[in-house]
Formats: sequence, structure tokens, C-alpha cells
Amino acid sequence: MNQKLFSKDFTLVVIGQIISLFGNATIRFALPLYLLNMTGSSALYGTVTACAFLPAILLSPIGGIVADRVNKRNIMVILDFFTAAVIIAFSLLMHSVNLIFLLTVTLMLLYGIAGAYQPSVQASIPAVTHPDYFMAANSIINTISSFASLLGPVLGGVLYSSYGLEPVLWVCTVCFIMSAVMEIFIQIPFRKQASDGSILKTARTDLAESIRFIRKVKPAIGKTLLVICGINLFLAAMIIVGLPYLITEILNLEASQANRLYSFAEGALAAGGLAGGIGAGIFADKLAIHKSGNLVIACAACVFPMGVSLILFSSAIINYIVITVCCFCIMLFSSIFTVQMLSFMQTETPQNLIGKVIAVILTVPMCAQPLGSVLYGVLFEICKGFEYAVILFSGTVSFMIAIGTRNIFKRFSAK
Repeated sequence: MNQKLFSKDFTLVVIGQIISLFGNATIRFALPLYLLNMTGSSALYGTVTACAFLPAILLSPIGGIVADRVNKRNIMVILDFFTAAVIIAFSLLMHSVNLIFLLTVTLMLLYGIAGAYQPSVQASIPAVTHPDYFMAANSIINTISSFASLLGPVLGGVLYSSYGLEPVLWVCTVCFIMSAVMEIFIQIPFRKQASDGSILKTARTDLAESIRFIRKVKPAIGKTLLVICGINLFLAAMIIVGLPYLITEILNLEASQANRLYSFAEGALAAGGLAGGIGAGIFADKLAIHKSGNLVIACAACVFPMGVSLILFSSAIINYIVITVCCFCIMLFSSIFTVQMLSFMQTETPQNLIGKVIAVILTVPMCAQPLGSVLYGVLFEICKGFEYAVILFSGTVSFMIAIGTRNIFKRFSAK
């Protein structure tokens, strides 16, 4: 076990993540925006986004099982090369195949790959860092994700608005190829586990073991997952569908300006995540795990000014600023919460279970995302002219969930 944080292997993981996540943030920003610009339909946007999440939900548990049984480095290398191949295929077919069908399939593949990829990244952290550095390591990975999400949409928005979609596709392809090459040189300790017969039987056994651990050994984790599901359904999904729809379709901005402002709003989301990740790392020793519920309450409270602003002000710029600032704050609090939860779970989970447990932790809340995307796509479509009602509904339900489950987090013991 490495006794310092920035060992050679962890440094390579960090560099690979910088490049890969930058490409991921850019492509996942550009493709849905392209669809929204071509159709102008929030319902279609929400439905396609929901479909894109389904493979991630299915493949994340498989990714966790594989991460515990296959060298994590090999998983990351193969999936980055495969992502580059998917983007190349889209760029070659985009002018000859039905756009909605091609975008849906491509986004489903990209989200599915990401779902299988992330358990390997998170499970590699305990393998290449000392337990004393888990919080710092998670903070770094979270900060990288946020920084990539900050630069990715901004650069993607500028390229897309100025030159169209194709330059964005080629930039992202290069990113994933570079990341895969970088990850080849990572050395992650690997111990082969005994198989339990057939592949399906082994998968069922591994999944059952991880669920039993979450439900019986660490039941607070299971209850926390239900809370996160509720927040994903009623808050995160509203941001995912509502942010592009409000800025590009509702605020009466000129098309190219709206796209640029949307890219900056996505950048503000990422900046909030970046600030939260850095804050979690700096104040790692001072953040009490049993007070994490307050962070969820703060996230829900930040939704209300967005709806109130739409009621009180007719100015597109004022509403844009309020929406952007609120999204920044939501990401700030949620990033600190995410780092705390991942560090706690990595510390409490045995090495032979960590990939599977993290996969369940990532997958279960993700199940709420497609439902939320469809829900808010339809609600925004129905409530045209009264979009503030949808936002206030989101804030009210999210705040009730956060208040009602506050005691769950108080049962977590600080380590």
C-alpha cells in the first residue's frame, strides 16, 4: 500500500481522469443541446435523456462486479478506447441516419460506458492510496470531475456555437484516446477472486452479497440511498431538464447567445462542484459525517429563488443570473456531500466488496433519474408560461424529503 497520496499510480489515475472526464463532459453537453436545438421539445429532450440513463443503471452493477474480478486498469483502458470508437461512429453516421434514433443510441452507449467505468475508478482509490488519504483522494477525483465539467461545457459551447457539432466530436475523440494510452501505464494491485461457477451465478452471488452488506451490515447506507433517490427524482432531474430548457427556450434570448449562456451555466454548475470538492479536501478533518443532512437541506433551499425570480422579474438576464447562482450553490453543497459519503463508504467496506458496493451506491439513485427526466420534460411542456410552478414544486418536495430524513445522517458515526 502506498504511504503517500500522490504516488505514481494515483498520479496517473488523476491525469487519465482529467483527460477522460473533460471529453465526457464536453460530449454529454453537446449532444443533448444539439437535439434540443433541432427539435425545441423539452418532452423529447427529457425522454431521450431518460433513455440514455437506462444502460448506465444496468451496466453499473456489472461494472462493479467486474471491477472486483478484473484488473481495474484494463477496464478503464478498454472503455476509453470504446468510447472514442462510439463518437467516431456517430460522426460518420450523423448525416445519413435518423437524428433522434442515432442520438438516443449514442447517448445510451456513452452513459452505459460511464456506468460501467466509474466503479473501477472509485474502487481503484483504496488500492493505490493509504486509508488516511481516502477523503483527500476522493476530493481530488471529485474536483477533477467538476473542473472537467467546468471547462468541457464552456469549450464545447464555444466550439458548437461557432463551428457546429463536428469539431466537438473530434476533440472528444482525441481526449478518450489520450486517456486510454495514459492509463496503460497504471499499476493497480489485483488479486484474482475465486469464481462461483457460471458467469450468471457468480454475478448473482456477488450482487446479493453487496446488497446484504448494505442492508444488514451497514443499514444506514441503504437508508441514505433512498434519500438520494428522492433528491435525484425531484431535484437533480429538474436541473438536468430545466436548465437547458429555461435558458435556450424560455428566456427569450437569441439562439447563439442562449447556447453560449447555457454553456456558462453548465460551467457554473461545474464551478460549484469544483468549489465543493476543494472545500471537502481542505476541511476534510472538520466535516462531521453525522451533519451531512444539513447539506441536503441547503441544496433543496437553493431551488426556491429560481422559481421566485421567474415570478417577479421579466428580465431574461436577471432570471439567468439567479438560476446560474442557485445552480452553483446546489452543486457546491452536493459535492461536499458526495465526497463525505464516498469516503465513509470506502472506509467501511472490505476490499473484496468495494467495487460491487460502490456500483450499487451509484446505480440505485441513478434509477430515479430517468423517471425524473420524463416527469419534468412533461411538466415543463404542460406548464408553458408557468415554469415557475414546476420549479417551486421541485423545491417543496425536495425540502420535505431533506427535512424528513435528517435523522438518518445523525446515526452516522464520525471516523
